[in-house]
Amino acid sequence: MFNKNRNTILLLILSAFLLASCIQKNTEKLSYSVSRDLEDIIKSDTLKVATMFGSTSYFLFRDELMGYDYEMAENLADHLNLNLEIHIAKSENEMIQLIQENKVDIVTYNMTETKELKKNFAFVLPQSESYQVLVQHSGANALSEVTELAGKNVYVNENSIFYDRLKALNEEIGGSINIVTVDDSISNDDLIDMVAEHKIDYTLAFHNVALLHKSYSKTIDIRMSVGFEQQNGWLIRKSNHKLKKAIAKWEKLEATTQNQSILFNKYWEKSPYFALRRIKIPKGAISPYDHYFKEYAPQINWDWRLLAAVAYEESEFDPSTRSWAGASGIMQLMSRTASDFGLDKNTVLDPEKNIEAGVQYIKSLNLSFHRIPDKDERIKFILAAYNCGPAHILDAMALARKFGKNPHVWNNSVEYFLLKKSEPAFYNDPVVKFGYYRGNVTVKYVRRTLNTFDKYKNRK
Repeated sequence: MFNKNRNTILLLILSAFLLASCIQKNTEKLSYSVSRDLEDIIKSDTLKVATMFGSTSYFLFRDELMGYDYEMAENLADHLNLNLEIHIAKSENEMIQLIQENKVDIVTYNMTETKELKKNFAFVLPQSESYQVLVQHSGANALSEVTELAGKNVYVNENSIFYDRLKALNEEIGGSINIVTVDDSISNDDLIDMVAEHKIDYTLAFHNVALLHKSYSKTIDIRMSVGFEQQNGWLIRKSNHKLKKAIAKWEKLEATTQNQSILFNKYWEKSPYFALRRIKIPKGAISPYDHYFKEYAPQINWDWRLLAAVAYEESEFDPSTRSWAGASGIMQLMSRTASDFGLDKNTVLDPEKNIEAGVQYIKSLNLSFHRIPDKDERIKFILAAYNCGPAHILDAMALARKFGKNPHVWNNSVEYFLLKKSEPAFYNDPVVKFGYYRGNVTVKYVRRTLNTFDKYKNRK
C-alpha cells in the first residue's frame, strides 16, 4: 500500500514538474514573442508591416502597387536589408490588434496621436500635422458653424478619432448631434466618397485627406473646421527601443528626406488629373500623330481612330505629359510597362515609340481577355484594363460570375461589379483578390473613350 501511494505521489510530483516546465517554456516563448525587437526582425530577414487600402497609403494602380506609406515602408526595408511582408487590414482597430499580437512590427499607416495609443505605442515617421473638418455637400445650404450640426446625422467609425471629436462637440453644444456609427470596414475614404455621391450628408476627415478628395470631386465642401491640429505617424511598440533608434537614424538620412519629399508631392500635392494642354492639330486631322496611329493600329486589328481616342483620353495628344502616378507620354505608360516594351527615360516621351509600346501593351491585354468571344465586348475590357490594370477587372469578372452575371459582358455586368468594388461588402468578398477600387473612374473612362471614337468616326 505504501509503495503504491509513494509511486502515486512521485507520479504527481513528476507531472507537476513537467507542467511547470511547460508553462515556463511557453511563458519564455511568449515573452520572446512579445519583445521582438530589431535583432529578432533582422534574424527573421523580414520586416512585417500592417497597412490599409487608402488614397495615399496603399493601392493598386495599373498593376503597380503604390502609396506614400507603401513606398516609404519599402525604402525602410531596403535600408535595413530586409524583405517586406505586408499585412492588409480592414480597419485601424485590426492594424492595432496585429501589432499588439506581435504579428507585425510596424503599422505603416498615418495614425493620429491619441492618449490611448501613446500608452502602448511610439509614433515614428510623422507627416504634416492636420486638423479635422466637416465634409458636406457644397452649395448654398453648406453649414458654416459647429452649432448648425444640431439635429444633423454625421457618419463616422465608432472606434475612431472622429467619433471622439463628435462626442466632445456634442458636449459643447448640448448633445443634439446625431452620431451615426458605421462598420470599421468602411474607411474614412469611403465615407468621403459617400458624401460626394450624395449617399450621406456629413462626415469628418482630416483636412489634407479631404483636400485630396476635393481635387477630383468638386461636389464636397471642406471649409468648416471642427478641430485643432494633431500629430500623426506610424506605430511601433513602445518596447521596441532598438527599432525606434534604427528608424530615427533612417529618417535623418538625406536620401530618406529627399525621397519623402518626392513621395509627398506625388501623393499629396499633385492632382490625379493631368493638366489640360493645347496641342496644334493639322487641318482635317484628328491629331498631330494620325500617321503613327494608322501605322500601328493594324497590329492589334483596331480601327486607328479607336487608338487615337485612347491617346486623347490619356494625354490629349501631349507627348510630354507625366501624370501624378508616374505614367508618361502620349499613351501614358507606367514605368514598368514602358520598360517591359523596350522604353527607357530617353525614349519614353518619343511619340512614335510611346505609341508603338502602347500598342504592344494593348496586344498583351488582348491575350489576357482572349476568352471573351465578342470583339467589341473584348475592346471594352481592354480599355478598362488599360485604365486601371487587369487585376481590378478580373476581380469584377469574378464577382459577376459569383452573382450569376455574364463575366464576358461589360455593360450592366462586369461594369456594375467594378463600381461595387468601392463598397466594403464587395471588396471584402473572398473572390476579390486586389481590394478596394474607385471603379467609377474606369467606367467613365471606357464610356468617354468609346464616345470619342464615335465622334472621330463621324468626322467628314
